[in-house]
Amino acid sequence: MTVSLPLVFVLGVIAWAAIKFLGVRLWVALVIALFGFWLSQTFLAPAIESGTRTGVEVVNGTND
Repeated sequence: MTVSLPLVFVLGVIAWAAIKFLGVRLWVALVIALFGFWLSQTFLAPAIESGTRTGVEVVNGTND
């Protein structure tokens, strides 16, 4: 069974849980999100995309 959820929704739920249950401050979550956007514009973006795709394939069980 494959479930399709937008990545923003999943990250939002993780951020909400971290703020609610782990005591992470809201400003820390915002700084981490902004750093992620900045990091996506650097030379590391292809490695991040490749790692993300591999992780999704492992979770979905679609890797060969």
